[in-house]
Amino acid sequence: MSVTVIPNAAGQSQQSLESLGAVAVPLSEPAAQLRGRAAREKPDCGVWECSPGRWRRQVKSAEFCHFVAGRCTFTPDGGTPIALQAGDAAYFPANTTGVWDVTETLRKTYVIL
Repeated sequence: MSVTVIPNAAGQSQQSLESLGAVAVPLSEPAAQLRGRAAREKPDCGVWECSPGRWRRQVKSAEFCHFVAGRCTFTPDGGTPIALQAGDAAYFPANTTGVWDVTETLRKTYVIL
């Protein structure tokens, strides 16, 4: 087993993250753009960033994440909006669906379980 390190995950410049294209299901124009850098394939973990915009969450697996920059609101389907910002951590159970509304470029470290 080897240890994988992503140096300075909270402060990496955008140039050090790979472009991942637009979100899969945008609800705003222009579509929010994604950037990231994976640390490992299994479990899927790394650094993820999203420009401002509104879109539907499509991840079917459980996820734990720690927000290191930005602000957003996540509204789970049938639930109330949850405000998230740098410093917050969140756990999304498997099959959590809803709408992201990113108001300030959001960056998180994550583990998909």
